[in-house]
Amino acid sequence: MTLFKSTLTATAFALGLGSAPMLAGTGAEGYFQIYNDTAGNVLIGFYTNDGNGWSPNWIDGAEIMPGQNGQATFDAETGACDQVFQAGWKGADGSEVFDEPISIDICEASNVYIGDNEISFD
Repeated sequence: MTLFKSTLTATAFALGLGSAPMLAGTGAEGYFQIYNDTAGNVLIGFYTNDGNGWSPNWIDGAEIMPGQNGQATFDAETGACDQVFQAGWKGADGSEVFDEPISIDICEASNVYIGDNEISFD
C-alpha cells in the first residue's frame, strides 16, 4: 500500500500508543510522531495528499485518544517534502468528521500535533 504516491517508495504505519513522547525523528529520517492534541476528541483518521489524491487512512482501525500519540514510519528516498494532511475525528454517532486539509513540510516534521481543525509541527 502506497500512502504518499510518488513520494514514498515503501510505506508502513506502526502505531505505538502512549502518553509519553517517543524519541523524536524527522520525516526525512523516515518517521514522525502524531499527537492528538485535543481535550476530548478521538482521532480515527490521518490522511495525506502529495497532489496525486488522498492516501488510505494511516491509522485505520486504531483510535488515538486525547493526549496519546502514534508513530508514522515510512521510507522516503525521493519525493516532495510538502504534503497536505487531513485529520478525521470520531463523531457522536461513530462516523468520521473531517478537519480542513492543512499543508506541512514532512521532511522537517519530527512531531505532528493535531488539534481541533489545526495541524502544527516541529
